[in-house]
Amino acid sequence: MGGNPDEVRAQREYYAQTAAQYDHMHLDEGDEHFFALNWLSACIGHFGYTSLIDIGSGTGRAILDLKSRHNIDCIGIEPVAALREQGYAKGLSAGELRDGDVLSLDFPDNSVDIVCAFAVLHHVKDHGRAVREMCRVARRAVFISDANNFGQGSFAKRRIKQMIDHLGLWRAYDFVATRGKGYHWSAGDGLFYSYSLTKDLPILRAKFPDLHFMNTLPAPTPHFYRDAPHFAVLARKDGPA
Repeated sequence: MGGNPDEVRAQREYYAQTAAQYDHMHLDEGDEHFFALNWLSACIGHFGYTSLIDIGSGTGRAILDLKSRHNIDCIGIEPVAALREQGYAKGLSAGELRDGDVLSLDFPDNSVDIVCAFAVLHHVKDHGRAVREMCRVARRAVFISDANNFGQGSFAKRRIKQMIDHLGLWRAYDFVATRGKGYHWSAGDGLFYSYSLTKDLPILRAKFPDLHFMNTLPAPTPHFYRDAPHFAVLARKDGPA
């Protein structure tokens, strides 16, 4: 999503090939994403959201969980057919778990209360465009749980990466570090890009000025950019229902 066609194809082939093992490989009730999902659930109850779109829904964990806790209309968007099939086997309908592309969502402006994404944006090269699409479709809020590469690693490594970023050289550094590919690959995550959720905060704030943060993995200080390896943000523009 958002890379060149070969990169998009490689990522989707990875998830198609691992679809049967997806839940075992990626879903853990003790992980940072389930922690974030619990926070999102609390926000849904507090603010009274009644409709939701989950981007990159995989086999549908988030929408299944939220539907079990709330009276909420949920739609999951998942471009990999093999993952959707796993979701249908869990009882989700084709209307609840649909094909789609985060870069061009097939929904009108302001059509649902909240749009969310868990561990999706580090797989999207043009993540800014993806977040703009999420904001376009969302009426009341956007919720994102993802990585902050500048908060990962030892104290020294974090500060070096942040210095490179402050000098405006991160893209050049990453190009060299990936030997010109511009992306990384792992057996557990497939193809992904160096990503920091902090870079998309201005896009969120443009429509949803009230931002709430939670570090979903332990961090030594309250400074998300500097020290949080992973965090979640709720961006909204209204109060409780």
